Amino acid sequence: MTARTAIEAGRTRQAILTICAGVAFLSMNDAIAKLLVERYDPVQIVFLRNLIALPMVGAVVMYKIGVSGFVSNHLRVHAIRGLLMLGGAYMFFKGLEALALAEATALVFSAPIFITALSVPLLGETVGWRRWGAVLVGFIGVFIIVRPGGATFQPASLYVIGTAGLYALFMISARFLGPRESMWTMMFFVMLFPMLYAAPLAFVVWVQVQVSDLPFLVALAVFGTLGITLIGQAFRFAPAAVVAPFDYTALIWASLFGWLIWGDTPEMWTLAGAAVIVVSGIFIVIRESRQTA
Repeated sequence: MTARTAIEAGRTRQAILTICAGVAFLSMNDAIAKLLVERYDPVQIVFLRNLIALPMVGAVVMYKIGVSGFVSNHLRVHAIRGLLMLGGAYMFFKGLEALALAEATALVFSAPIFITALSVPLLGETVGWRRWGAVLVGFIGVFIIVRPGGATFQPASLYVIGTAGLYALFMISARFLGPRESMWTMMFFVMLFPMLYAAPLAFVVWVQVQVSDLPFLVALAVFGTLGITLIGQAFRFAPAAVVAPFDYTALIWASLFGWLIWGDTPEMWTLAGAAVIVVSGIFIVIRESRQTA
Protein backbone atom coordinates (compact mmCIF):
# COMPACT_ATOMS: atom_id res chain seq x y z
CA MET A 1 0.00 0.00 0.00
CA THR A 2 1.46 3.35 -1.04
CA ALA A 3 1.49 6.36 1.24
CA ARG A 4 -1.16 8.05 -0.92
CA THR A 5 -3.41 4.99 -0.81
CA ALA A 6 -3.01 4.79 2.95
CA ILE A 7 -3.99 8.46 3.31
CA GLU A 8 -7.07 7.97 1.11
CA ALA A 9 -8.07 4.87 3.09
CA GLY A 10 -7.69 6.86 6.31
CA ARG A 11 -9.86 9.68 4.98
CA THR A 12 -12.48 7.17 3.89
CA ARG A 13 -12.59 5.60 7.36
CA GLN A 14 -12.80 9.08 8.87
CA ALA A 15 -15.67 9.99 6.52
CA ILE A 16 -17.60 6.82 7.38
CA LEU A 17 -17.17 7.34 11.13
CA THR A 18 -18.11 11.00 10.75
CA ILE A 19 -21.36 10.38 8.88
CA CYS A 20 -22.30 7.55 11.25
CA ALA A 21 -21.83 9.92 14.19
CA GLY A 22 -23.79 12.65 12.40
CA VAL A 23 -26.66 10.29 11.63
CA ALA A 24 -26.73 9.13 15.25
CA PHE A 25 -27.00 12.74 16.47
CA LEU A 26 -29.81 13.51 14.00
CA SER A 27 -31.64 10.38 15.12
CA MET A 28 -31.39 11.60 18.73
CA ASN A 29 -32.71 14.96 17.50
CA ASP A 30 -35.72 13.21 15.91
CA ALA A 31 -36.44 11.14 19.02
CA ILE A 32 -36.41 14.25 21.23
CA ALA A 33 -38.65 16.07 18.74
CA LYS A 34 -41.17 13.23 18.90
CA LEU A 35 -41.25 13.60 22.68
CA LEU A 36 -41.74 17.36 22.47
CA VAL A 37 -44.55 17.36 19.86
CA GLU A 38 -46.73 15.74 22.50
CA ARG A 39 -46.74 19.09 24.34
CA TYR A 40 -45.81 21.82 21.85
CA ASP A 41 -46.80 22.83 18.34
CA PRO A 42 -44.13 21.95 15.74
CA VAL A 43 -43.65 25.58 14.72
CA GLN A 44 -42.83 26.54 18.34
CA ILE A 45 -40.32 23.69 18.49
CA VAL A 46 -38.63 24.85 15.27
CA PHE A 47 -38.45 28.42 16.56
CA LEU A 48 -36.95 27.46 19.93
CA ARG A 49 -34.51 24.96 18.40
CA ASN A 50 -33.12 27.52 15.97
CA LEU A 51 -33.13 30.30 18.59
CA ILE A 52 -30.88 28.17 20.79
CA ALA A 53 -28.74 26.84 17.93
CA LEU A 54 -28.13 30.19 16.18
CA PRO A 55 -25.61 31.58 18.73
CA MET A 56 -23.70 28.26 18.62
CA VAL A 57 -23.41 28.37 14.84
CA GLY A 58 -22.63 32.09 14.96
CA ALA A 59 -19.74 31.45 17.35
CA VAL A 60 -18.32 28.83 14.98
CA VAL A 61 -18.66 31.21 12.01
CA MET A 62 -16.83 33.93 13.95
CA TYR A 63 -14.06 31.50 14.95
CA LYS A 64 -13.64 29.91 11.52
CA ILE A 65 -14.14 32.88 9.20
CA GLY A 66 -14.74 36.08 11.12
CA VAL A 67 -17.27 38.83 10.47
CA SER A 68 -17.18 38.20 6.72
CA GLY A 69 -18.79 34.80 7.38
CA PHE A 70 -22.08 36.57 8.14
CA VAL A 71 -22.14 38.21 4.69
CA SER A 72 -23.54 36.57 1.57
CA ASN A 73 -24.26 37.65 -1.99
CA HIS A 74 -27.09 35.13 -2.17
CA LEU A 75 -29.50 36.32 0.52
CA ARG A 76 -32.53 35.68 -1.70
CA VAL A 77 -31.51 32.04 -2.15
CA HIS A 78 -30.86 31.70 1.58
CA ALA A 79 -34.30 33.18 2.27
CA ILE A 80 -35.96 30.62 0.00
CA ARG A 81 -33.93 27.79 1.52
CA GLY A 82 -34.99 28.94 4.98
CA LEU A 83 -38.63 28.70 3.97
CA LEU A 84 -38.06 25.18 2.62
CA MET A 85 -36.27 24.18 5.81
CA LEU A 86 -39.06 25.54 8.00
CA GLY A 87 -41.72 23.76 5.95
CA GLY A 88 -39.78 20.50 5.96
CA ALA A 89 -39.13 20.56 9.70
CA TYR A 90 -42.75 21.49 10.46
CA MET A 91 -44.14 18.67 8.31
CA PHE A 92 -41.72 16.14 9.75
CA PHE A 93 -42.63 17.05 13.32
CA LYS A 94 -46.34 16.88 12.41
CA GLY A 95 -45.77 13.42 11.01
CA LEU A 96 -44.02 12.36 14.20
CA GLU A 97 -47.18 13.09 16.17
CA ALA A 98 -48.81 9.98 14.70
CA LEU A 99 -46.08 7.84 13.12
CA ALA A 100 -43.54 5.55 14.71
CA LEU A 101 -40.01 6.97 14.54
CA ALA A 102 -38.73 4.16 12.30
CA GLU A 103 -41.63 4.59 9.87
CA ALA A 104 -41.11 8.35 9.58
CA THR A 105 -37.36 7.87 9.11
CA ALA A 106 -37.90 5.30 6.37
CA LEU A 107 -40.18 7.67 4.46
CA VAL A 108 -37.63 10.51 4.67
CA PHE A 109 -35.21 8.18 2.88
CA SER A 110 -37.18 8.91 -0.29
CA ALA A 111 -35.46 12.34 -0.54
CA PRO A 112 -32.77 11.18 -3.05
CA ILE A 113 -35.59 9.91 -5.26
CA PHE A 114 -37.23 13.36 -5.25
CA ILE A 115 -33.84 15.01 -5.88
CA THR A 116 -33.31 12.92 -9.01
CA ALA A 117 -36.83 13.54 -10.30
CA LEU A 118 -36.74 17.29 -9.60
CA SER A 119 -33.24 17.81 -11.05
CA VAL A 120 -34.68 17.46 -14.57
CA PRO A 121 -37.17 20.40 -14.55
CA LEU A 122 -35.23 22.58 -12.08
CA LEU A 123 -31.62 22.07 -13.16
CA GLY A 124 -32.06 20.82 -16.70
CA GLU A 125 -30.11 17.65 -15.95
CA THR A 126 -30.37 14.54 -18.08
CA VAL A 127 -31.47 11.40 -16.25
CA GLY A 128 -31.02 8.06 -17.99
CA TRP A 129 -33.43 5.15 -17.96
CA ARG A 130 -31.50 3.36 -15.20
CA ARG A 131 -31.91 6.22 -12.73
CA TRP A 132 -35.54 6.71 -13.76
CA GLY A 133 -35.99 3.02 -13.06
CA ALA A 134 -34.44 3.49 -9.62
CA VAL A 135 -36.81 6.42 -8.98
CA LEU A 136 -39.79 4.24 -9.87
CA VAL A 137 -38.55 1.43 -7.62
CA GLY A 138 -38.05 3.92 -4.79
CA PHE A 139 -41.60 5.20 -5.06
CA ILE A 140 -42.81 1.60 -4.98
CA GLY A 141 -40.97 1.34 -1.64
CA VAL A 142 -42.83 4.43 -0.42
CA PHE A 143 -46.17 2.88 -1.40
CA ILE A 144 -45.22 -0.35 0.42
CA ILE A 145 -44.75 1.62 3.65
CA VAL A 146 -47.73 3.96 3.26
CA ARG A 147 -50.15 1.43 1.71
CA PRO A 148 -52.72 4.07 0.59
CA GLY A 149 -56.27 2.82 0.70
CA GLY A 150 -55.43 0.13 3.24
CA ALA A 151 -56.95 -0.21 6.69
CA THR A 152 -53.64 0.80 8.32
CA PHE A 153 -53.10 3.90 6.16
CA GLN A 154 -51.88 6.89 8.18
CA PRO A 155 -52.62 10.33 6.69
CA ALA A 156 -49.62 11.58 8.71
CA SER A 157 -47.42 9.68 6.25
CA LEU A 158 -48.19 12.40 3.71
CA TYR A 159 -46.54 14.96 5.99
CA VAL A 160 -43.28 13.02 5.99
CA ILE A 161 -43.39 12.43 2.24
CA GLY A 162 -43.86 16.19 1.94
CA THR A 163 -40.79 16.62 4.13
CA ALA A 164 -38.76 14.48 1.73
CA GLY A 165 -39.94 16.59 -1.20
CA LEU A 166 -39.10 19.89 0.51
CA TYR A 167 -35.73 18.54 1.64
CA ALA A 168 -35.00 17.60 -1.98
CA LEU A 169 -35.79 21.17 -3.07
CA PHE A 170 -33.60 22.44 -0.22
CA MET A 171 -30.65 20.33 -1.41
CA ILE A 172 -31.14 21.30 -5.06
CA SER A 173 -31.29 24.99 -4.13
CA ALA A 174 -27.72 24.75 -2.81
CA ARG A 175 -26.61 24.64 -6.46
CA PHE A 176 -27.64 28.30 -6.78
CA LEU A 177 -25.33 29.45 -3.98
CA GLY A 178 -22.09 28.93 -5.87
CA PRO A 179 -19.00 26.96 -4.83
CA ARG A 180 -17.42 29.85 -2.92
CA GLU A 181 -20.15 30.07 -0.27
CA SER A 182 -18.74 28.76 3.00
CA MET A 183 -20.45 25.77 4.61
CA TRP A 184 -20.52 27.69 7.90
CA THR A 185 -22.16 30.71 6.29
CA MET A 186 -24.76 28.38 4.81
CA MET A 187 -25.34 26.83 8.23
CA PHE A 188 -25.82 30.24 9.84
CA PHE A 189 -28.53 31.28 7.38
CA VAL A 190 -30.17 27.84 7.59
CA MET A 191 -30.70 28.60 11.28
CA LEU A 192 -31.49 32.32 10.93
CA PHE A 193 -34.23 32.43 8.28
CA PRO A 194 -36.42 29.58 9.61
CA MET A 195 -36.24 31.19 13.06
CA LEU A 196 -37.37 34.54 11.65
CA TYR A 197 -40.20 32.94 9.69
CA ALA A 198 -41.33 30.83 12.64
CA ALA A 199 -41.26 33.66 15.21
CA PRO A 200 -44.66 35.28 14.51
CA LEU A 201 -46.33 31.90 13.99
CA ALA A 202 -44.82 30.48 17.16
CA PHE A 203 -46.35 33.18 19.34
CA VAL A 204 -49.78 32.45 17.90
CA VAL A 205 -49.62 28.85 19.10
CA TRP A 206 -47.32 29.52 22.07
CA VAL A 207 -47.48 27.23 25.08
CA GLN A 208 -45.57 28.06 28.24
CA VAL A 209 -42.35 26.05 28.15
CA GLN A 210 -41.96 23.75 31.14
CA VAL A 211 -38.65 24.05 32.97
CA SER A 212 -38.23 20.28 32.75
CA ASP A 213 -38.31 20.53 28.94
CA LEU A 214 -35.48 23.08 28.66
CA PRO A 215 -32.75 20.39 28.63
CA PHE A 216 -34.60 18.63 25.80
CA LEU A 217 -34.78 21.83 23.77
CA VAL A 218 -31.07 22.50 24.27
CA ALA A 219 -30.30 18.90 23.32
CA LEU A 220 -32.49 19.28 20.23
CA ALA A 221 -30.44 22.29 19.12
CA VAL A 222 -27.08 20.70 19.91
CA PHE A 223 -27.80 17.29 18.36
CA GLY A 224 -29.42 18.80 15.27
CA THR A 225 -26.52 21.19 14.67
CA LEU A 226 -23.88 18.53 15.29
CA GLY A 227 -25.68 16.06 13.05
CA ILE A 228 -25.98 18.40 10.06
CA THR A 229 -22.38 19.62 10.49
CA LEU A 230 -20.85 16.14 10.75
CA ILE A 231 -22.78 14.81 7.77
CA GLY A 232 -21.67 17.80 5.72
CA GLN A 233 -18.05 17.20 6.76
CA ALA A 234 -18.27 13.51 5.83
CA PHE A 235 -19.13 14.40 2.24
CA ARG A 236 -16.03 16.58 2.13
CA PHE A 237 -13.77 13.73 3.25
CA ALA A 238 -14.85 11.09 0.73
CA PRO A 239 -16.96 10.63 -2.45
CA ALA A 240 -20.74 10.60 -2.11
CA ALA A 241 -20.93 7.00 -3.39
CA VAL A 242 -18.83 5.90 -0.39
CA VAL A 243 -20.45 8.08 2.27
CA ALA A 244 -24.16 8.32 1.36
CA PRO A 245 -25.13 4.67 1.99
CA PHE A 246 -24.21 5.08 5.66
CA ASP A 247 -26.95 7.71 5.96
CA TYR A 248 -29.33 4.76 6.08
CA THR A 249 -27.97 3.70 9.49
CA ALA A 250 -30.60 6.18 10.72
CA LEU A 251 -33.16 3.37 10.45
CA ILE A 252 -31.20 1.31 12.99
CA TRP A 253 -31.12 4.21 15.44
CA ALA A 254 -34.77 5.10 14.83
CA SER A 255 -35.82 1.50 15.46
CA LEU A 256 -33.72 1.35 18.62
CA PHE A 257 -35.01 4.63 20.06
CA GLY A 258 -38.58 3.75 19.07
CA TRP A 259 -38.32 0.44 20.91
CA LEU A 260 -36.58 1.86 24.02
CA ILE A 261 -38.82 4.93 24.46
CA TRP A 262 -42.22 3.96 23.03
CA GLY A 263 -42.01 0.18 22.78
CA ASP A 264 -42.46 0.34 18.99
CA THR A 265 -41.21 -2.41 16.73
CA PRO A 266 -41.09 -1.76 12.97
CA GLU A 267 -43.77 -3.56 10.98
CA MET A 268 -42.79 -6.02 8.27
CA TRP A 269 -44.19 -3.64 5.63
CA THR A 270 -42.08 -0.76 6.97
CA LEU A 271 -38.90 -2.84 6.83
CA ALA A 272 -39.72 -4.16 3.35
CA GLY A 273 -40.48 -0.70 1.99
CA ALA A 274 -37.39 0.77 3.66
CA ALA A 275 -35.22 -1.92 2.06
CA VAL A 276 -36.60 -1.06 -1.40
CA ILE A 277 -36.04 2.69 -0.84
CA VAL A 278 -32.51 2.12 0.48
CA VAL A 279 -31.50 -0.01 -2.53
CA SER A 280 -32.99 2.58 -4.88
CA GLY A 281 -31.25 5.46 -3.08
CA ILE A 282 -27.85 3.76 -3.06
CA PHE A 283 -28.15 3.00 -6.78
CA ILE A 284 -29.02 6.64 -7.53
CA VAL A 285 -26.06 7.94 -5.49
CA ILE A 286 -23.58 5.54 -7.11
CA ARG A 287 -24.94 6.24 -10.59
CA GLU A 288 -24.80 10.00 -9.97
CA SER A 289 -21.19 9.72 -8.79
CA ARG A 290 -20.19 7.84 -11.93
CA GLN A 291 -21.91 10.38 -14.16
CA THR A 292 -20.06 13.32 -12.54
CA ALA A 293 -16.69 11.55 -12.20
